[in-house]
Amino acid sequence: MAGDLNRPKTVRDALDGVTALFLMPGYGGQRQVLADARDAGVERVVLLSGKSAGTGDTVNAVAGYLIDAETAVRESGLAWTCLRPTSFMSNALQLADQIRKGDTVRVPFPDVYTTDIDPYDIAQAALGALLSDEFAGRVLELTGPEALLPADRVRVLGEVLGRDLRAVGLTHEETRAELEARMPTPYVDAFFAFFVDGTLDESVVLPTVQEVTGRAPRAFADWARAHTDAF
Repeated sequence: MAGDLNRPKTVRDALDGVTALFLMPGYGGQRQVLADARDAGVERVVLLSGKSAGTGDTVNAVAGYLIDAETAVRESGLAWTCLRPTSFMSNALQLADQIRKGDTVRVPFPDVYTTDIDPYDIAQAALGALLSDEFAGRVLELTGPEALLPADRVRVLGEVLGRDLRAVGLTHEETRAELEARMPTPYVDAFFAFFVDGTLDESVVLPTVQEVTGRAPRAFADWARAHTDAF
């Protein structure tokens, strides 16, 4: 069934007979969707949030909408679990056009280590929280298995593709120009706060994926091998 989380009425019929709800953040209708879910007999909700929600910075455009979504879930009257993953490995798909065109890859925030996570592992953690009461009332911070620089990920992509790729770091000015070409300025400011001002640290590897799913999270090389066709 299709629905629009900004138009709760379009979601309501899909809630009949549902016991657990996975919810995306940042939509205007989320509180009404949660109220309708409670009325329909839904027992638990698992929210996709992000590590920046832990900063408590409601002025930051990214952290702010995640904090608002977490607040709505906590106040919903449902058993809840919040997933706070680090940056997604799939963000590397933004490099695909450059890689198809040549061996030089321009990367933003070149000095920032992040423990990027495979979206598959986020989904597996969500599944565990949807099917069990064990994680109710908990915030689960999810990371990948290693902290890498952007150049490290470019190197791994080159190894997987059999190419000699070379990463070139963008200046802050170049990064801002490229980001503002594809997203609103407040979101660009948010990422600069995270990765230039240092308000967010995604460099620490955590064991949460292993604890929730029973297996180690996938490495970036695993993700790259699964998505070679995209490059």
